[in-house]
Amino acid sequence: MNKTGYDEEFLFKRKNDFMGYIYCPRCSNKLERIKIDDRLRLKCVNQACDFIYYHNPIPAAGALVIKDDRILLVQRAVAPKIGWWCLPAGFMEWNEHPSETAIRELREETGLNVKLHSLFEIYSGEDDPRLNAVLVLYLASENGGELHAADDALSVAYFDFDKLPDRIAFKSHIQALDDYKKRYR
Repeated sequence: MNKTGYDEEFLFKRKNDFMGYIYCPRCSNKLERIKIDDRLRLKCVNQACDFIYYHNPIPAAGALVIKDDRILLVQRAVAPKIGWWCLPAGFMEWNEHPSETAIRELREETGLNVKLHSLFEIYSGEDDPRLNAVLVLYLASENGGELHAADDALSVAYFDFDKLPDRIAFKSHIQALDDYKKRYR
């Protein structure tokens, strides 16, 4: 457990062990580990129920906001990686399109309204101890609002691509920053 009381080792173990599920959410019988579609899955032992747990990633979305050839980053206020920097992004809500998620997350974390210009890239994130994510990133620009740290951000700032912070929170964010540099700079 680290100094924040956030036990990453425990969370990674739980995540990789089907999130700790033992019982069927439909009928409360035990779940057993069996191979289905060439993957180890959890299946309800009750033949009448036949529930299968598919351990799927969680969708997330965000944006690369560029201004004067600088990139907007958010300093995380919540675990994991408190104090580390990342792209403004977050998890999709039910019945929300990824573009709506990106716009909402930018407003919540940075106080900015943004205009999305295009899809940038889609990444798979596996280094978050809580879950695996599918990260949909857009290219965006400011479209109103006032820049300030909000929601789960300690700080927000624009950075020169040659002077990015040393501690970027997630591999998918590092890859996105590298991809942007290769494609546009």
